[in-house]
Amino acid sequence: MKRLNFTLDNETVQLLGELSEKYYNGNKSQTVRAALESLAVHAGHEGWIIAGYTPKELDTEESCHSCGESHDKGDVLYRPVFEKGSSPKALPSIPSEHWLDCPECAEKQVQS
Repeated sequence: MKRLNFTLDNETVQLLGELSEKYYNGNKSQTVRAALESLAVHAGHEGWIIAGYTPKELDTEESCHSCGESHDKGDVLYRPVFEKGSSPKALPSIPSEHWLDCPECAEKQVQS
């Protein structure tokens, strides 16, 4: 644990006190942590990110999720593997739609 010294205006101090009493049994540190985590989520930087890809040989014709290019049976596309993380590209939830990327799009995603 580390002690921080900073100044808050009176309204912020009052809000912190009210929220900590209402939701966190008066624990102001826990209240600030929850507020920061919420801010990160709502700023779009916390969520599900692509951690890598697994190859998938196509059984039927499919299109790349990212660029839309069509690929034939037998071609190899890549299924994203998601993990919780921070990124400007983070998604709020794991996508439910079928998602396969072509090698070029998967490579671009990994490099960015």
